[in-house]
Amino acid sequence: MCTAITYTTACHYFGRTLDYEHSFGETVTVTPRNFPFNFRKKATVYSHYAIIGMATVADNYPLYFEAANECGLAMAGLNFPSNAYYFPEIDGMDNVAPFEFIPWILSQCATLDEARELLAKINLVNISFSDGMPLSPLHWIIADRTGAVTVESVADGLKIYENPIGVLTNNPPFDYHMTHLADYMNLTHLPPENHFGGVELTAYSRGMGAMGLPGDLSSASRFVRAAFVKLNSVSDADENASVSQFFHILGSVAQPRGCATLPDGSEEITLYTSCINTDKGIYYYTTYENNCICAVDMHKCDLDGSALYSYPLEKTQTINMQN
Repeated sequence: MCTAITYTTACHYFGRTLDYEHSFGETVTVTPRNFPFNFRKKATVYSHYAIIGMATVADNYPLYFEAANECGLAMAGLNFPSNAYYFPEIDGMDNVAPFEFIPWILSQCATLDEARELLAKINLVNISFSDGMPLSPLHWIIADRTGAVTVESVADGLKIYENPIGVLTNNPPFDYHMTHLADYMNLTHLPPENHFGGVELTAYSRGMGAMGLPGDLSSASRFVRAAFVKLNSVSDADENASVSQFFHILGSVAQPRGCATLPDGSEEITLYTSCINTDKGIYYYTTYENNCICAVDMHKCDLDGSALYSYPLEKTQTINMQN
């Protein structure tokens, strides 16, 4: 499963954890402005905004897990099993396959408002990338520094939710997560107040205002925990401090090997954690094997080119020996 967040200091940041039991051969991938996007049911787009994100490149096509474009708009798809539903084609709508949804939005929308306009015409169609790569059941978060929305294609239609928290996890649907958050509205980063009338009680530890914050790895609990940590997060506004804090926020929902065993005996882990400075076009990441922060700057690529740039993940642990 996965967790995505937005975060704003002097710059706007967007990223996620990808939690799964195996890798997909993903690389940090830059799509320059003149790479042709061949959409299945729409005309090929030959010129568009440049994009950077994490993708599996198949048949020279970037299957993005999450990405941001050069204008500062970002988008991520997260697992949404049993709830995601994709439709047949509908005349008069933009019939877009889920695997091309991120390129469809980020290639032509500079802002969240422009994305909202495009979403009004979207129909996510049941078309797989290939016979060997069936569709993943997903829902999405789209964000810029002005806000965020969650998009869910379910059996009764396309749902677009304003996302004031700037957090997304997995099942259940987003409206449940927002309702469930009210169960924890008493949590605070401050020392707790004593409400036992007539009984003298003293906090015996720091952090007791957050007692009751769920600590398990379920998507509902990760949503609450990520929201609490993010909304109470404090950092300096410079780049190093902001990026460091972003990884600390997502570290609160990371999955260590052995804590989530699947029915087949495999182990779900946080394969990678990403942080995109959407203002500067810099993609930062760590992997399960290497918690050193690595980075790719899209502006160091030829953004007027037509060929993809792919950067394999650094998975060997980096340790700084000081003596």
